Amino acid sequence: MKPLREPAFARLWIAAFFSETAEWMLQIALPVFVFQATGSAATTALSIVLGLVPAVLLSPVAGVIADRWNRRLVLCVVCAGQAFVALPLLFVASGGPVFVIYGVMAAQAGLASLFEPARNALVPELVAPGELIGANGLMSINGSVARLAGGWAGGLLLGFGGLGWVVVAYLGVLVIGSALLARPFPRVAAPKPAGPHEPVLRAWIDGLREIGREGRLRLAGVVVVLTSLAQGMFLVLFVVFVLDILDGTEGDVGLLRGVQALGGLAAGFAVATVARKVAPAALLGWGGLALGLLSAVIWNLPAFTVSLGVFIGLFGLVGAPGVLAGSGLLSLVQTAASRERSGRVLSTVFAGTAGFTALGALLTGGLLDVLGTGVLLNVQAGLHTVSALVVLGVSASGKLRRDPIPAVPRSG
Repeated sequence: MKPLREPAFARLWIAAFFSETAEWMLQIALPVFVFQATGSAATTALSIVLGLVPAVLLSPVAGVIADRWNRRLVLCVVCAGQAFVALPLLFVASGGPVFVIYGVMAAQAGLASLFEPARNALVPELVAPGELIGANGLMSINGSVARLAGGWAGGLLLGFGGLGWVVVAYLGVLVIGSALLARPFPRVAAPKPAGPHEPVLRAWIDGLREIGREGRLRLAGVVVVLTSLAQGMFLVLFVVFVLDILDGTEGDVGLLRGVQALGGLAAGFAVATVARKVAPAALLGWGGLALGLLSAVIWNLPAFTVSLGVFIGLFGLVGAPGVLAGSGLLSLVQTAASRERSGRVLSTVFAGTAGFTALGALLTGGLLDVLGTGVLLNVQAGLHTVSALVVLGVSASGKLRRDPIPAVPRSG
């Protein structure tokens, strides 16, 4: 937990928790509200897609903003902006048209696409280089706890008080996050150098070139493609697996998705403590391999048992290697990208993740009737396994050169 001794990182960590908790409140509450209001699975799916598209479309702008502007200020403005664009939901809660929700979700997703690159590019400025992996582990703990707290709060408030209660609570949580980001951060590393204000498209292309030049970033790109396709497949296949193969209920779908956060929480603590000195490629490779193999076990286990208790345990366990691999990927990108272009590189990674996740979901929807659920489930696990083997193979070959990052005296 050493990174939390840095007051600036601790404050960012708490602010990120409030921001992610608020995000999960709407991610859970709004699709449920749409389905209850329309009774249509297609319109509900549209609301989910709206959470992916802005990350792809706004990638050039998000990366340049993260590199060109004060990153703390970007995060503060995004939190305030998300609160502002959520206000029309109060109109929907009082009987307004449901289609307003689509505009709100698109705006929320667009603002969130600005938040992630700026936050993850800011972390290396707030902790010592040797503590970066531990800091990312702590951020993953945030994600797991926020998923549990925000998802639970969003569903509970929607059920007991309606959408209006969800929106009021959402606004209150974001106000706290904005307040935590209002004051400047003392830094361990020097702030990013101020580069020339070149046109946005040219600046974004410059970030893409850095990915092409740096071997570790090219490897990260391969991982993003394979694992994002797998994640897109998972979003479609998971529901089919629980409802058709396990003969579960809608409640079981929510339960099995939620318990994954428990394994992620444990892994986040491990990365923040005992595993904080492990090389990013090792976390990415071994975590991804465990994720792929454990996924294969889960998908094929119904041939022997469909006991819900067994699958609750397994889905809780599978969250752990996912966090290990995710922390390794993020740390690999953060250490490989130059500070002046890290926002652009990170935004491209997030855009690629969103784009290939959407592609994986679309491909699965088209191939499900042709290949069947069982085949596609094993392809999904295989993508994670192949990605991990690529990382471990490249790492063993000695081709992953890690340039030393010099420590910079603390600056105010």
